[in-house]
Amino acid sequence: MDKRLAAHHTRPVDLLMTLAGFGVGAVVGLTGMGGGALMTPLLVLAFGVPPLAAVSSDLVASAVMKPFGGWVHARRGTVNWELVRWLCVGSVPAAFAGVLLTRLLPGDESVQHAIQYALGAALVLAAVGLIAKARAAQRAPAGATAQPIVVRPLPTALLGAGGGVIVGLTSVGSGSLIIVILLALYPALRPNDLVGTDLVQAVPLVGAAALGHALFGDLHLDIAGAILLGSVPGVLLGARFSSRAPAGVVRAALVVVLLTSALKMFGAPNALVLVVAAAAITIAIVVGVRARASSTTAAPVEPPILAKTGAE
Repeated sequence: MDKRLAAHHTRPVDLLMTLAGFGVGAVVGLTGMGGGALMTPLLVLAFGVPPLAAVSSDLVASAVMKPFGGWVHARRGTVNWELVRWLCVGSVPAAFAGVLLTRLLPGDESVQHAIQYALGAALVLAAVGLIAKARAAQRAPAGATAQPIVVRPLPTALLGAGGGVIVGLTSVGSGSLIIVILLALYPALRPNDLVGTDLVQAVPLVGAAALGHALFGDLHLDIAGAILLGSVPGVLLGARFSSRAPAGVVRAALVVVLLTSALKMFGAPNALVLVVAAAAITIAIVVGVRARASSTTAAPVEPPILAKTGAE
């Protein structure tokens, strides 16, 4: 057994791991992302779990946790089932293939680092895209209706396959990378539907990757169990709030998680990640308060009913 994993068993860290699972689960339920991008680095850096064991255990925990969040969104009607179907056509077999690739790649970590840096850049672009989308929505004419989503099967399945391979390799991306794909293909998708669709499609995707790691990886059920004790109630709480929350709140939470996850992919120190997250949350609150104040002051006064009857 790995020395760091043996040290894990000699320390009373299960409660802390469960608390960390609750926090990550709440983020996943709220935004649809952050599971692998947050939990796997936490297991390695904070709890001393070997990387392969962290990837395998986190995937198994996610495979059990995410159906709870997806169920809440499905009940609220914030899931595009056609998108889910075509994403899974590509992502599920690709995720299993990604696990097999971990056995074929060279022993050095250059490939893993390249994938992580590319994913970090994609997360930053997704955050910028969300901000640009919010600005465009603010400038849209009042009363404009949302555009219907026309699903494009082949591009959706192909990009889902690309995300599936990365999830199988690193356990990262079942939420964050698919969010990027959905934003790129369907910019008109509402934030609440974006989160719900992403959570539901992640269930078979993570399940396939978890099965592969259970067969070929380094799974430790005690670690996965400690995470699940906290992550299941966390994801239920986050998903319940996300399915009912205003689109602006969900969008702000997505931007914060995208930026912090990107920093972790780039290997930024935890202190910098916390500072950026705190700054992003503060800016989101200020912008939200200002937007609400301006919309309140700019709200037109309804004319008296007499004006309408007099015009008839």
